[in-house]
Amino acid sequence: MFGYYLMLGVRSLRRNPFLTALMVLTLAIGVAASVSTLTILHAMSGDPIPSRSDRLFVPQFDLNPKEGYIPGADDVDMQMAYMDANNLLRSGQGERRTALYGVSMPLEPPRSDIAAFNASGLAATRDFFAMFDVPFRHGQAWSEQDDARRANVVVLGSEVAEKLFGQASPVGKQVRMKGQPFTVVGVLDNWVPVTRYYKLVGGELPPTGEEFIIPFSTAIGMELSVYGSMWCNGQRDSGYAALLTSNCTWIQFWFETRSSLDRAELQTWLDNYAAEQRKLGRLPRSAPNELYNVMEWMEKLKVVGNDTRLSAWLAFGFLILCLVNTIGLLMAKFSVRATEVGVRRALGASRGDIVRQFLVETSVVGLAGGVLGLGLAFAALALIGMQSRDVAAAARMDWQMLALTFVMSVAAAVIAGLLPTWRACQVTPAIQLKSQ
Repeated sequence: MFGYYLMLGVRSLRRNPFLTALMVLTLAIGVAASVSTLTILHAMSGDPIPSRSDRLFVPQFDLNPKEGYIPGADDVDMQMAYMDANNLLRSGQGERRTALYGVSMPLEPPRSDIAAFNASGLAATRDFFAMFDVPFRHGQAWSEQDDARRANVVVLGSEVAEKLFGQASPVGKQVRMKGQPFTVVGVLDNWVPVTRYYKLVGGELPPTGEEFIIPFSTAIGMELSVYGSMWCNGQRDSGYAALLTSNCTWIQFWFETRSSLDRAELQTWLDNYAAEQRKLGRLPRSAPNELYNVMEWMEKLKVVGNDTRLSAWLAFGFLILCLVNTIGLLMAKFSVRATEVGVRRALGASRGDIVRQFLVETSVVGLAGGVLGLGLAFAALALIGMQSRDVAAAARMDWQMLALTFVMSVAAAVIAGLLPTWRACQVTPAIQLKSQ
């Protein structure tokens, strides 16, 4: 019986191809707008490291002065001081630890046909790569000995590596950064979570895509050797001794524990550490010491902004508008078929038969709209990706979004067809037969 209704529906749609195409296009545009927006929202708010996000933690201390302190106020710095980061690196807590911060420096290509340019990247410890599942196209991370001796080694992003060395592996070759020779030990592969990772550390992707990662200790040493001081909040801390004792916050720190159950133990250790620092005259406020896992940290940083959520609601509003237009088109289409309905009713078809026939017909419209909407959604994501590397790296339509496209399209068509179908079922067979 379903096949029969499907045949009737397809035959009916072919009678008026212009009206059918208009309905399909209306649904497709509404579905494409909603699905593309939901895909971006899903990508940006999803778990960037599902295999270990519940074992990665960011500690947070309140180093602000006591003056003006209001208990419960959310004014704690997102980052920490070098002194605390250095202490936490040496603490032995957790399975892995990493300290990192954003760096920018001139990069001198080994080729004479490429001019020097400024590149942005990260300074991190070796554990960073394992903690965040960083894939490599060539080479590998540097060693623990490189961290300890402040070695001039660098891991290049795939784009800057291709710009400097082409498709060949640059591992073992040298590039000058801030006037010093650095040996390339690895090249990052295409790394989708990189977008959300930059968000996690409170930064943005470099607009040109030029990126690199150097050892944390090397970056600190370069700053001190070149300038004899470190920039912090627009000022310089003079010398290494001042850096060790400064409360200036500019470093992001992460712990990785063996299990999510170790969180309580790590929190206890942090509380004890904070208590010791207060005895030394630091951490003047009595604010609690926080510990956030990846998803909690994303929520705190508002990685998914209110503007993105607002866009999703606007897309749904546009879909509703398209539904209203589709309802009008279906009512116009079904109203001219009153005679057909009257004849079928006179020949014994029940109202349920008419309902099933028309709903199958609207489902066919929904499927066609889903196919076209899927193509439009891919086109929209590609267009947005050309304008925003942030979205291009994160927004990938998975099978869940593909399924949602067709579900939304068919559901929208069926919902739009309910009122016109109900109106068509109210036809009185005797009146229609008498008029023929």
